[in-house]
Amino acid sequence: MATQLELNEMGPALSAAVDKARRGEDVTISESGRPIARIVPIEHQNRTPQLGALKGLIEIADDFDAPLPEEELREWEK
Repeated sequence: MATQLELNEMGPALSAAVDKARRGEDVTISESGRPIARIVPIEHQNRTPQLGALKGLIEIADDFDAPLPEEELREWEK
Protein backbone atom coordinates (compact mmCIF):
# COMPACT_ATOMS: atom_id res chain seq x y z
CA MET A 1 0.00 0.00 0.00
CA ALA A 2 1.32 3.46 -0.89
CA THR A 3 1.39 6.40 1.49
CA GLN A 4 0.88 9.95 0.30
CA LEU A 5 2.22 12.86 2.34
CA GLU A 6 1.66 16.60 1.97
CA LEU A 7 4.89 18.49 1.31
CA ASN A 8 3.84 21.50 3.38
CA GLU A 9 3.59 19.24 6.47
CA MET A 10 7.22 18.11 6.22
CA GLY A 11 10.46 19.74 7.28
CA PRO A 12 12.63 22.05 5.18
CA ALA A 13 15.29 19.40 4.44
CA LEU A 14 12.70 17.12 2.83
CA SER A 15 11.23 20.04 0.90
CA ALA A 16 14.73 20.81 -0.45
CA ALA A 17 15.14 17.16 -1.48
CA VAL A 18 11.82 17.23 -3.32
CA ASP A 19 12.89 20.41 -5.10
CA LYS A 20 16.01 18.59 -6.32
CA ALA A 21 13.81 15.74 -7.59
CA ARG A 22 11.64 18.27 -9.42
CA ARG A 23 14.76 19.42 -11.25
CA GLY A 24 15.42 15.84 -12.37
CA GLU A 25 17.82 14.66 -9.68
CA ASP A 26 17.49 11.34 -7.83
CA VAL A 27 17.80 11.88 -4.06
CA THR A 28 18.81 9.07 -1.71
CA ILE A 29 17.72 9.23 1.93
CA SER A 30 20.03 7.45 4.36
CA GLU A 31 20.11 6.57 8.03
CA SER A 32 23.46 6.09 9.75
CA GLY A 33 25.08 6.11 6.32
CA ARG A 34 22.86 3.32 4.92
CA PRO A 35 20.49 4.17 2.03
CA ILE A 36 16.87 3.49 2.99
CA ALA A 37 14.74 5.37 0.44
CA ARG A 38 14.86 7.39 -2.76
CA ILE A 39 13.03 10.42 -4.04
CA VAL A 40 12.89 10.49 -7.83
CA PRO A 41 10.95 12.67 -10.24
CA ILE A 42 7.73 11.01 -11.36
CA GLU A 43 8.45 11.58 -15.04
CA HIS A 44 11.71 9.64 -14.48
CA GLN A 45 9.77 6.65 -13.12
CA ASN A 46 7.12 6.67 -15.84
CA ARG A 47 9.29 7.25 -18.88
CA THR A 48 8.50 5.11 -21.88
CA PRO A 49 10.76 2.07 -22.11
CA GLN A 50 13.04 1.98 -25.12
CA LEU A 51 12.32 -1.04 -27.30
CA GLY A 52 15.27 -3.41 -27.42
CA ALA A 53 16.96 -1.93 -24.34
CA LEU A 54 17.26 -5.39 -22.73
CA LYS A 55 18.20 -7.28 -25.88
CA GLY A 56 20.71 -9.98 -25.06
CA LEU A 57 20.21 -9.59 -21.28
CA ILE A 58 17.25 -11.94 -20.87
CA GLU A 59 17.20 -15.63 -21.68
CA ILE A 60 14.07 -17.74 -21.89
CA ALA A 61 14.52 -21.48 -21.45
CA ASP A 62 13.47 -23.70 -24.35
CA ASP A 63 11.00 -25.49 -22.04
CA PHE A 64 9.53 -22.26 -20.63
CA ASP A 65 5.99 -23.15 -21.71
CA ALA A 66 6.25 -26.91 -21.09
CA PRO A 67 3.54 -28.43 -18.89
CA LEU A 68 4.38 -28.55 -15.18
CA PRO A 69 4.84 -31.89 -13.44
CA GLU A 70 1.66 -33.17 -11.71
CA GLU A 71 3.23 -32.76 -8.26
CA GLU A 72 3.94 -29.08 -8.84
CA LEU A 73 0.46 -28.49 -10.29
CA ARG A 74 -1.06 -29.90 -7.10
CA GLU A 75 1.04 -27.47 -5.03
CA TRP A 76 -0.30 -24.51 -7.05
CA GLU A 77 -3.89 -25.70 -6.55
CA LYS A 78 -3.64 -25.65 -2.74
